[in-house]
Amino acid sequence: MLRFMFVGDSMTIGSAGEHTWRYRMWQHLRDSYGRPFAIVGPRETLHDRSTDAPTSYAYADPDFPRAHLAGWGEGWHHMAPLIGETVRACRADVLLVSLGLIDLGFYTNAEQTADNVRAFVAEARSADPRVRMAVMPVIPNIRVEADASFAEQVTRFNELLVKTTADLDERRSSLLLVPPPVSYDFHTDTYDGTHPNESGEHKIAEAFAEAMDEEWGLGGPYSPAP
Repeated sequence: MLRFMFVGDSMTIGSAGEHTWRYRMWQHLRDSYGRPFAIVGPRETLHDRSTDAPTSYAYADPDFPRAHLAGWGEGWHHMAPLIGETVRACRADVLLVSLGLIDLGFYTNAEQTADNVRAFVAEARSADPRVRMAVMPVIPNIRVEADASFAEQVTRFNELLVKTTADLDERRSSLLLVPPPVSYDFHTDTYDGTHPNESGEHKIAEAFAEAMDEEWGLGGPYSPAP
């Protein structure tokens, strides 16, 4: 049985009452994978915007497996030191990773962030040499319209991520770069310029699903659940 783990920032953990792209991806796997699987991770909560803390269990669908490794305001900088222990403890087989926006916005430049990607991959493989990782480039948010230097860093990091994933990809431990959804528009696919609304959630989940289907033969073409 494959064990999937979502790794991400505020776009992945989501807020109280939201479905999240994690939920859309789980629906897709549930309906298309055709074999038993599990969603694993050391955390279960959503972010509560009323308290600004990850304390909410108010999932829109109580049947959704809640496990994840995601955090509001966390990035590669935060996850690289955690991932080895987490993969080992949760026995994760496939990591679905969407990180970087927070790093570039507050902690590290593009080159330093790429170094943290390398550290993350090394730590994950130290726990399981066969772990597979699907990695989403940074999806720009509304800040790129007002901050040219930030926009440049996002572009630069995404360029470096292409090279990094190509350099680190291994036959026994595939590192898959997920093409970002071409039609994603932070004006219409988010509720605040950063965090995905329903259409944004589906587009992110679809990008992961299509990449894994094409490269790994895992699941099938994305078909949103009604």
